[in-house]
Amino acid sequence: MRMFSDRVAAGRALARRLRGLRRSGGVVLGVPRGGVPVAFEMAKALRLPLDVIVVRKVGVPGDPELAMGAVGEDGVAVVNADVVAAAHVTASEFASAQRRARNEVSERAHKLRDGWDRVVLQGRTVILVDDGAATGATARAACQIARKLGAGRVMVALPVGSNEAVDILRATADEVVCLARPQPFLSVGYYYDDFSPVTDVDVVRLLISHAGSGLPRYASSSATGGAARPRP
Repeated sequence: MRMFSDRVAAGRALARRLRGLRRSGGVVLGVPRGGVPVAFEMAKALRLPLDVIVVRKVGVPGDPELAMGAVGEDGVAVVNADVVAAAHVTASEFASAQRRARNEVSERAHKLRDGWDRVVLQGRTVILVDDGAATGATARAACQIARKLGAGRVMVALPVGSNEAVDILRATADEVVCLARPQPFLSVGYYYDDFSPVTDVDVVRLLISHAGSGLPRYASSSATGGAARPRP
């Protein structure tokens, strides 16, 4: 059963659910790539800053969907020690996988920002947005990275997700808002009429559009002496 015509409609539906956050001082972070069009519509409707959270899972060798950690920008890293131990991953195997993930984060951050400053998360409410969650692994990693970057409160907002994913995220985030939890859960794309791929160019275009709309792109921070600004 299709639930959303596209990611734009999903973002607007989430914004209606979360209208109490309008002008709340929170920060909307889209998970690239598919979560960014959803986050863009939310940030526009709620009149909140918009950014991306660049994060990569560090997958177990041979089972990349099983996260033994995650890495984000500025060298931020988290380690799921229980998974590392249970999977019998050696220190050298972990270091190698983490190094590859760091390189991917660096490359993607450069592509998506290309000189734009990152939003300051310190002490703020962060709303992490994706277009859906089947396992919750990527959103969970994003939650962990957001906390490492100083977020005061972490909320996850999803148009659709599996029960498993929502339960996993509730153990990591302060709050999870998921509009639909169909059973059985098939795949995220199944619940959209249009689930066209989102490119890095699309993500950059949305960030620039938000910055040029008169809406806040960046959250100010006393720690940085004011709002971060894009390069001229």
